[in-house]
Amino acid sequence: MPIPGTPSRAELVDHLVRTRIAGDVATPRENNLSHYRKLANGDRNYWLGLELGDRWTDEQDVLAVMAERCGVNDDPEYRHGQDTIDPELTIDALDRMASRLRKAAAGQQRVLFATGHPGGLLDVHRATAAGLRAAGCEIVVIPDGLQTDEGYVMQFADVAVLEHGATLWHTHSGEPMRAILAGLERKGRPLPDLVVADHGWAGFAGQQGIDSMGYADCNDPALFLAESEGTLQVTIPLDDHVTSPRHYDPMTAYLLDAADLTATA
Repeated sequence: MPIPGTPSRAELVDHLVRTRIAGDVATPRENNLSHYRKLANGDRNYWLGLELGDRWTDEQDVLAVMAERCGVNDDPEYRHGQDTIDPELTIDALDRMASRLRKAAAGQQRVLFATGHPGGLLDVHRATAAGLRAAGCEIVVIPDGLQTDEGYVMQFADVAVLEHGATLWHTHSGEPMRAILAGLERKGRPLPDLVVADHGWAGFAGQQGIDSMGYADCNDPALFLAESEGTLQVTIPLDDHVTSPRHYDPMTAYLLDAADLTATA
């Protein structure tokens, strides 16, 4: 580690488990179940920019989707201890994302990147944006002067982020994406053909009918529910903030290779 070049599927499975991006992840079971319950009870902080209505009011239904699409333990009686993300499901989702990225490249589409987890996923998004730009896509530049109650919506290395107190901010909110889309419309600029993001950035874009794909942890069920309903094209299960952002590099290399995109420094 790091894996030189592009890993095979088997090598990536091993790497994801070893770095705890998948496999036995750091997020405890009790935290997962607490978030599933809060979503089911209508706490919009856990809806990640989506409008779930009354479709997911039973936390056991949420758990069933998370077991199927993320790989958490499916036993409702398992309440405490370690929980899991299935690395095979992670890679299956990367393959689905790669297919949509190939479509974006073939059509030279407008693509917007954003992250609510800049400490972990900023460079994953940056590298993917660079690959799409090299393939002829337009990487959407967000309007200046956008802000929400949490802070300023800015763009670094082609990735939209929330800035607060001169610091890139961790946020689950969909409001920054709302600000971007409204800002584009005010400027008379077209909306993106595709959003690649996480948290509420991905959820809000998908809710507006924009093709959207997102990364999500096992304690963030909303994006998995949205994929199950067809609101999001792809949700990739992973721990979204492991001990080093460099641990995501082999995953990014695998994604870019599967999408036939050129990796750029």
